[in-house]
Amino acid sequence: MRILLFCENKYAIDILNPLQEEAQKDSSNEVLWYVHALKIPNFPLKDSVRYTNSIQEAYDFKPEAIFCPGNIVPYYLSGVKVQIFHGYAAEKKDHWIIRRYFDTYFTQGPYFTSHFEALSHKYKDFEVRETGWTKQDWIARHLHDFDEDKQRLLTEHNKKRIAIYAPTFSPKLTSLPHIKGALEHLLEAEKDLLLVMKFHPLTAKQWTDEYQEWASKRNDAIYIDAGENVTKYQLMSDVMISDTSSAVYEFLLLDRPVITLNTIAKDIYWENITDASQLTTAFNKAINDPESIAKRRWIVENYDPYNDGRCCARMLEQAKDYIARHGVPEKRKLNLWRKYASIKTFGRIKK
Repeated sequence: MRILLFCENKYAIDILNPLQEEAQKDSSNEVLWYVHALKIPNFPLKDSVRYTNSIQEAYDFKPEAIFCPGNIVPYYLSGVKVQIFHGYAAEKKDHWIIRRYFDTYFTQGPYFTSHFEALSHKYKDFEVRETGWTKQDWIARHLHDFDEDKQRLLTEHNKKRIAIYAPTFSPKLTSLPHIKGALEHLLEAEKDLLLVMKFHPLTAKQWTDEYQEWASKRNDAIYIDAGENVTKYQLMSDVMISDTSSAVYEFLLLDRPVITLNTIAKDIYWENITDASQLTTAFNKAINDPESIAKRRWIVENYDPYNDGRCCARMLEQAKDYIARHGVPEKRKLNLWRKYASIKTFGRIKK
C-alpha cells in the first residue's frame, strides 16, 4: 500500500511517526511524508524517512491511503483520506466540525466513536472506525524507558515523586499569571515533591523567563526547555497540574491524577479548582479520593482504552479494508469553497 503521511504542523510529527514505524514492518508498504516547508522548516526525521515538501510530488506518488492529524487534506490527492486526530480535547468546538475532507475517521475510543457515528449518519459521506490513537503505541513501547531518568532526578533533589506543571500557552486560558504562589505553598506542604515545569513552545517569553528564574533558585522545582518532548516528562511524572490543555487527557490515560485551574472543559473527570489557593487540597484529593480515581478511570475506558500497542496496525488494516470495499478514491468531492481552501493552503498541482 502506498501511504502518504500528511504532516502540515509540527505537532503531527509525533502522531504520524508510530504509523511510519508500523508500516515499515511490511515490505509491501511504501511510505512518503508530505511536510509543510513553511510550518516545519527543520524536519527532525529528514535523515530517517522519505519525505517531500512538494505537494506536486505527493500527488505524483499516487497514494492509496493518506493519514492526516490536521483539519484539512487536499481534495485532489488520490487515496482514502483518513482523519486520525491531533488529541483528545473534546471540549474544543472544532473537534466536532465536519469539513468534508475525509473519507473515514479513525477514532480513539467509544466516546468519540459514538459522536462521530452520529455525525456520519447526518452527513452520509464518511465512515467511522474505532482504532485507538497512534501515540498510545509509542507510549506502550516506551512506558518505562525513562524510569532511570526519573530516579536520577529524584535522587539529585532528594525527593520521592514528581508533579509536572504543563499549562497552555493561550493568554485567555493559561494559569501562569495566577498559580506561582500556590505552587510554592504546595511544595512547602509536600516536602517529598519535585515540580517539573514543561511549557508549550508558544508560551509568552514573559512567563518562561519568570518561571525559569524562579526554578533556578529552588531545589524542588526545575524548568524544562520547550524543545524537549513533553511525553517523556509525562511518563516520568506521578501527578499533572495544568489548566486547559490537551495534555491533560494524555496524562489521564496513564491512569494518573490531574489538577487543573479554571479549565473550560464542560465534562470534567479530574480535580478542577477555581481559585489557586485550593491547589494543595485538590492535590491530596486527586491522589487519594476514590471518586476522583473512578472519574479518571472512566476516561481511560471511554476516551482510549487501547494500550495494546496495535493502534497503528488497526489503522493500516482498516485503510486496506476501505480500499477493498470501495477501491482507491481518485479525489474527494467537495464544494467550491472547500476546493478553494485546499488550493489556497497547499497550492495547485499539474495533472
